[in-house]
This record gives sequence, structure tokens and C-alpha cells, in this order.
Amino acid sequence: MENPFLNAQKQIEKTAEKLKLDKDIVETLKEPMKILQVRIPVKMDDGSIKIFTGFRVQYNNARGPTKGGIRYHPKESIDTVKALAAWMTWKCSIADIPFGGAKGGVICNPKEMSQGELERLSRGYIRKIADIIGPDRDIPAPDVYTNPQIMAWMLNEYETIVRKNVPAVITGKPLELGGSKGRTKATGFGVAINIREAAKKIGLDLNGAKVAIQGFGNVGMYAAKSLEEMGAKIIALSDSKGGIYNQNGISVEDALKHKKETGALNGLEGTKEITNEELLELECDVLVPAALENQITKENAGEIKAKIIAEAANGPTTPDADEILYKNDKFLIPDILCNAGGVIVSYFEWIQNRTGDYWTEEDVDKKLDEKLTLAFSQMAEIAEKEKVDNRTAAYMIAMKRVVDAMKLKGEI
Repeated sequence: MENPFLNAQKQIEKTAEKLKLDKDIVETLKEPMKILQVRIPVKMDDGSIKIFTGFRVQYNNARGPTKGGIRYHPKESIDTVKALAAWMTWKCSIADIPFGGAKGGVICNPKEMSQGELERLSRGYIRKIADIIGPDRDIPAPDVYTNPQIMAWMLNEYETIVRKNVPAVITGKPLELGGSKGRTKATGFGVAINIREAAKKIGLDLNGAKVAIQGFGNVGMYAAKSLEEMGAKIIALSDSKGGIYNQNGISVEDALKHKKETGALNGLEGTKEITNEELLELECDVLVPAALENQITKENAGEIKAKIIAEAANGPTTPDADEILYKNDKFLIPDILCNAGGVIVSYFEWIQNRTGDYWTEEDVDKKLDEKLTLAFSQMAEIAEKEKVDNRTAAYMIAMKRVVDAMKLKGEI
């Protein structure tokens, strides 16, 4: 398994060369500014006490308070959290929102925990990191295996500690507690907006275009729904248990219903089973890796037939695979832009919490579309001008903005 943080550092080094940055600046950018590791004792339902390990990494705050989700995962590691915090820094910058990057994680298996245990863990985690978060310091949000309910418990715990209402400390909250309309679908909808722009760029008609989506969680599902509404044909879907395929198209609604009833996608009528690995190499127009890191590697990159690869997940493509895809003339939409819809609408939620002025879903969708369309066109322009791949172009824009902010502040 490749170390995601080493990959994140390689991307920084590659971009720094293009930007001709001083060695000292590169070394500053390659490491997070703060790492907190905590131990969280939780009383389990059987009366025993279990100790969980949690992390919060604040990578860079040159452009504003740090921002980033909290993941609950049995294989969570400090290297993954550091990599994700770095990527959040560049994601906020490419989207041109006034935040730096952070990430949090707890090593646990939420699928094996009761609601009561999850609540006690969530509150315990916030108690441990309360001193370093706040609406002007660091703003958490949901991520892998966390959700608006978990954010509600965390918000309540933080407000209990500081003894006042602070809705802007956490985003991705339920609507009743100051969440933003359009937030739940934002990442997946943003992926579809990016694919729409990429299709225009390469002259692909999205109407009837064949799409394969690896990962059918929140992001994959909303990307599938949005692309279906744009006229695309979803020919393959997968989750952690395996995938389904039908070259004539799969109804997203049917797939959702089947998964809700059976707990898996496999077995949906009219589809044949495929593996996650097979899905990546299907004959299709658009491939959406929406699962976990390191899915497209030097081993399988040459077999990918899709014209557009839209990185809905964080870090699904390794640096070696990047080069192969670029040589093979594949149009890759890098993760820091492709899945930025979530953090953009989190920013909108933060604004709404701070002003008390709450927007309609139409307003949120329109503002999100405008932000992503502009960021996409800026990336495409730099890629053409500098004759570099899209990821390098996106990183060049993002890193230059961060470095400029650090220089203006006198930090470097």
C-alpha cells in the first residue's frame, strides 16, 4: 500500500519545480503546522472501557482558519490524515475560499458500534480537540463514515464546553441546527459540474455518455443522480462488496432501492456482477473513482479506457499512474478540484451561520456552479499555457495562492 502522505509530498515537490520555489519554502509546505494525537476512553454498551486513538492535523492557515472533515475508519492512520489535510489546503485554495486545510480521524469501526457508543466517542473526541478548533481557528465537518448526526453531537459538546451557541464551529450539520441547504449533495453535484465542463472541453456529448462509478456512498450516489439528470448513462456502480454492470444503463433509483433493501448493490435485476478492479477498466466515456485512495496505479492505469477520469475520492490516483494517464491523453479532473463541492458549500454554511442569513437551495446550487466553473476554466487555461497535466495546473494555482499569502504575512 502506497503511503498517501509521501504521494502528497511528491505532488508538492513536482509543483514547486514548475513554480521555481525556493527550497526553504518547499520544505515549509511539505509538513503540517500542527499535529494533535489523542486517546479517547469510551464506555461501551457492555460496561467495558475502550481506548480509541484520534488525530487532528492543521496543515496551513495562511489563507484563513483551517477546514477539514473528520473520518471514522478502522484503518485510519496519521499519514492518511496528514495527506488529506494537505489536499484540503490546496482544495480550499483552488476553489478560492478563505480557508486553510485540516483533517481529523479516529481509528474505529463505526459499523460495529451502537448509536450510543458513537455518540460517546464523538463527544469524547471533541473534548480532546476543543482547544484548537473554533469558527476562526479550525472548522471540522463530516467525512468517511461520519454524518450530520455526528456533527450535531460534536457541536453540542463544543457549545457545552464554551457555554454559548457557536454554529459556525462545525459544518455539514443538520438543517435544524444551522446546516446549509444543498450541503448533503454538494460534493457529488460538484463532481457532475466538473464532468459537464470537462465534456464541453473535449467535445464529448454528455447526453448518452457512458459513466462508471466506483464507490456508491454519499458522493458516488449524488454524482450518479446528477449525471443521470444531465442525460448521462450510468453503466456500472460498485461499493465495498463489489459492483454491478449493464451496458444499456442502470437506474440510480433502482440501485439505491436494492442497496437499501439488501445491503449491497450485487444482485440488482438486469445487471451482472463485476469487481471493483474490473469496473476501473470498463469501456466507458467517464470514470468516477469515488471510493478510497490509490485505486488507479501504474499497474492498471494503462488499461483505463475512459476519456474523462473524475476524482470524486481523495487521492485515488498515484503519481506514477498520473504520468501514464497524461501520456495516454486522458482528461483527468484532479481531486482537489473535482470533489471541492463539499468544502465550498461548507464555506457557504459558515457564512450563513455567521450572518444569520440563510439561503435557498437554488441559491446554493447556483453559487456552487459559478465557483466550480470558474476554478475549472482557470485550471484548464494554466494546463494549456504551461503544457502540464491538469493536476499540476490545479496545484500551481493553489500553491501559488498559499505561498503569496505566506509571503504577504511575512511567514516565509
